[in-house]
Amino acid sequence: MTKAILWDFGGVLTTSPFEAFARFEKERGLPVDFIRRVNSTNPDTNAWAKFERSEVSLDEFDGLFHEESTALGQGVQGIEIIRLLSGDVRPRMVKALELCRENFICTCLTNNVAAGKGPGMSRDEAAQAEVKAVMALFQEVIESSKIGLRKPDPRIYEYACERMGVSPEEVIYLDDLGINLKPAAAMGMTTIKVVSENQALADLSKASGLTFP
Repeated sequence: MTKAILWDFGGVLTTSPFEAFARFEKERGLPVDFIRRVNSTNPDTNAWAKFERSEVSLDEFDGLFHEESTALGQGVQGIEIIRLLSGDVRPRMVKALELCRENFICTCLTNNVAAGKGPGMSRDEAAQAEVKAVMALFQEVIESSKIGLRKPDPRIYEYACERMGVSPEEVIYLDDLGINLKPAAAMGMTTIKVVSENQALADLSKASGLTFP
């Protein structure tokens, strides 16, 4: 029986930063998915992983990312990537969250970095206020940059379950990255890979038994 829903933030409640990555790559003449390739090379020890665990500062990340991207053929400053992280809030997903919180424990589990303002990593005041309103809907927001663990480390899912007071089998988990969902599914969570807003709402309705507008 479902007791809790675990929500990723970027790419689930907001549009995916990958859309901004794609625009940036096109504008700069970079290979398609180049930024994702940098971030997936040595994924547990690269600049991105260290920044999401708050093991390096923004300045250190900026330099490390440039070194890693240069090694792959295209030098890009890390600070330029940070500016791309804030997506647009998806109103229908927020409405679904509002309905879900009336029936289940709802917690946000996000990999983020200590840059910008808040879990959404926005640098714009209006966007910050919008993200803050969404975050207020959760019983708790778990941020990688604050606890020193990041997805897909299984320990972060164990931590989330402990905080919610539930077993993995009692959790529905939404994320836009399959690599983050795999260990959660192995633990027993019902997982939903968010590819589009319509698909996510349909899958969440089926898993939760709720109907969303």
